[in-house]
Parts: sequence; structure tokens; C-alpha cells
Amino acid sequence: MRSRRIAATVVTAAALTGLVGCGALDKAMDCARTAEAIATSVDKLSTAVSTAAEDPAQLTEALNDIDKELKSLDDTTDNADLNKAVDDLNKAVDNVRTAVDNGDATPDIAPVTDAATEIGKVCTP
Repeated sequence: MRSRRIAATVVTAAALTGLVGCGALDKAMDCARTAEAIATSVDKLSTAVSTAAEDPAQLTEALNDIDKELKSLDDTTDNADLNKAVDDLNKAVDNVRTAVDNGDATPDIAPVTDAATEIGKVCTP
């Protein structure tokens, strides 16, 4: 009896996957992978800010990494919540980049962290 329920559940899940389509599942997985990459890039940014006096180039590299991941994410989504979170992160990254360009070796990255967290929430399958 239990094995029939499990089999029915598996068949139902497979049917729903077929209805939803692999495209939607692929997009969700791409979003989750990109969100993870953004989180890693934000961690690098945090480290770069803490060691900016020793190696200021790391700040620029970390910001560039986030930009690259955001471009990748932007290309794979049409979700309104995710688009807003990406826009917020873009603005926060631009603000940090401007601060760095203006000579701030320890810019406030809290808005970057907050926006990246929101992307993680939106992308969590």
C-alpha cells in the first residue's frame, strides 16, 4: 500500500514537472546558482573592504564580479520581484563603486549585503 502511494506521488510529481516545463525549472536552478555566486562575490567584497588598505584593487575586482553575476542573472529572468532585487543590488554596487572612486577605502557595503540577501530569498527554490 505504501509503495503504491510513493509511486503515485512520483508519477504526480513527474506529471507536474511536465506541465510546468523544464524551462521554468532550469530558470529556477539558474537563479539559485547565480544567487549563490552573488553571495560569494559579496563575501569577497566584504573581505576586500576589510583589507582595502593593503590591496585596493580587490575592491574593484569584487565589484566587477558582482556586476558579472548580476548580468548573468538579469539575462535569465522575467520575475518582477527578482528584477527589483537585481536593480537594488545594481544601485548599491554603483554607490560602493562611486565611493571607492572618490577615495573611500572602507565604503558602507550594508546596502549591497541587504540586496544580495533579497536576491537569495527570491531565488530560493
